[in-house]
Amino acid sequence: MATSAGKASSSSRAKSGRGSAAPDAVELLKADHRQVEEWFEEFEDADDAQTKRDLAARICSALRVHTSIEEEIFYPAFLAATDDTDLHHEAIIEHAGAKHLIEEIEATDVNDEFFDARITVLSEMIKHHVHEEERPGGMFAEAKKSDMDLDELGRELQQRKQELGDGET
Repeated sequence: MATSAGKASSSSRAKSGRGSAAPDAVELLKADHRQVEEWFEEFEDADDAQTKRDLAARICSALRVHTSIEEEIFYPAFLAATDDTDLHHEAIIEHAGAKHLIEEIEATDVNDEFFDARITVLSEMIKHHVHEEERPGGMFAEAKKSDMDLDELGRELQQRKQELGDGET
């Protein structure tokens, strides 16, 4: 998907935040992180199989959409703007591990003895990944320092998210 993320002429708009109805890209991705963290906490407190099944489905769906929009739109724009292959490649590898575990969770019955453990491990993987993206010097901080048009990227991410079903079930 073509993006104007790498255009230096749009950097003033990216940093000003003016003219955008959608949150900027970093705000949108962080909001996704907070939502999934909340669902993981609810899962930890859940007592019944139906609640766990519903939360697991929400978590997996949201993470599928989130990883898709990052990999399709945000990560390529980040790499083009920063040339930071280390942060980019680590994020891609972390996504691959999470997607593999999501597939296992989706193929496992909630009553399987390993179901809760899979969710716990996924939660830990996502916490690590979120920390890596949001920490000082992480991908989001570097994106903010770059010439990426975060407002336009936010619009693109939001649109793609809606096309994919928003990640909420």
